Amino acid sequence: MKILVTGGAGFIGSHLVEYLLTDGHEVTIVDDLSTGRMENILHLKDKPGFSYVLESIFSRQLMSELVDLADVVFHLAAAVGVKLIVEDPVSTLETNVKGTEVILEMAAKKKKRVILASTSEVYGKSEKESFSEGDDLILGPTIKRRWSYAASKILDECLGLAYFRQKGVPVVILRLFNTVGPRQTGQYGMVVPRFVTWALRGEPLRVYGDGAQTRTLTHVKDAVHAMIRIATHPVSPGEIFNIGGKEEISILDLAQRTKTLLKSSSPITFVPYEEAYEAGFEDMKRRVPDISKIQTWVNYIPRFTIDDMILDVAEHERILQAPLLNRRTIRSGEIRSSIPHSLGVSR
Repeated sequence: MKILVTGGAGFIGSHLVEYLLTDGHEVTIVDDLSTGRMENILHLKDKPGFSYVLESIFSRQLMSELVDLADVVFHLAAAVGVKLIVEDPVSTLETNVKGTEVILEMAAKKKKRVILASTSEVYGKSEKESFSEGDDLILGPTIKRRWSYAASKILDECLGLAYFRQKGVPVVILRLFNTVGPRQTGQYGMVVPRFVTWALRGEPLRVYGDGAQTRTLTHVKDAVHAMIRIATHPVSPGEIFNIGGKEEISILDLAQRTKTLLKSSSPITFVPYEEAYEAGFEDMKRRVPDISKIQTWVNYIPRFTIDDMILDVAEHERILQAPLLNRRTIRSGEIRSSIPHSLGVSR
């Protein structure tokens, strides 16, 4: 198949592209590198069937052409990370909502299948033991910038389902829960790469709040396998699926486990939310997925543990911290030090 991946130079996108190419698909990515990185895809440049476009998904003519050429569109381009969302809510809303609107509009012309990446954030402040796809979504007040990301992704989902019901566009919605792995950056607030980087450097591991909040982490390899399997399921359009892991862990325990696994002498310090983000910042106490639906549909079983995730991120981070001349390989392939200067389509 010919597959288009928006946000394909990002953390999850680049791993997805690798697996799609391995399966023999032709893959084109489009990414403006606002949060994605060329380093994530340089090792793919010479792969048969791979091409990339360095451009915004707001370019309607370009997206019309790229969607028209594709059999399936994985729409991953989005503003991500709590830090970025709090600091730049305008870009969050515009990128997520307007970008999704462009993709769906172009896909509607010839009823192209769209795999729309959403997030566990849409469950908001719900206090259920685990979150199911049909649950109510409970957000905080609009004066809290914290909720702009969740609100934008809820609107994305509503748009996707509206295009499915009214215009017959085969849209599948995937809610990802705390995906972790190599190439993820802590720059925008992702907790595991931040802890790993600090632990390797011997710097304090900064835990926000009291650290009692719990999360269920998902290895990126598990996530992309699930994404591909459910995307190609013949009757998945119009459905929503959680993609997550099974192990629940508190942020404080995650910091301690990172220290232990990496044999780090880093101390653990506590940072108030208002100092880390903004006054009155609201966090979710638990974020645990009910993954029974996707297990039933495609026999999804998470294979990787939290320890695997920490160690895989650490292996990648050690390579990044090494001198450039010593960066021979990353698990997924060779890193080239030269970055192409020309924009446009490259193969």
